Amino acid sequence: MSDALIVVVLVLVAASATAAVAQRDPARQALVLSFLGVLLAALFTVLQAPDVGLSQLAVGSALTPLLVMLSVRKVRRRGRSKEGPE
Repeated sequence: MSDALIVVVLVLVAASATAAVAQRDPARQALVLSFLGVLLAALFTVLQAPDVGLSQLAVGSALTPLLVMLSVRKVRRRGRSKEGPE
């Protein structure tokens, strides 16, 4: 592949990772993390590792953000139930 394409994808990955770290809301972090997973899958594909790219697409852009969102939801529910009527 072209070196320019690799550099562009690397810059996008770095920007997306920085955006994920800069987010304060865990729900937004999960969304940015999902986008980062897609970019990493594209990077692996550009670097001629499509098998790793497919694994990254499944785990990094779908499974991990889903687990983060479910964890955030559960923690927020527990916080609400403890703040309930006393």
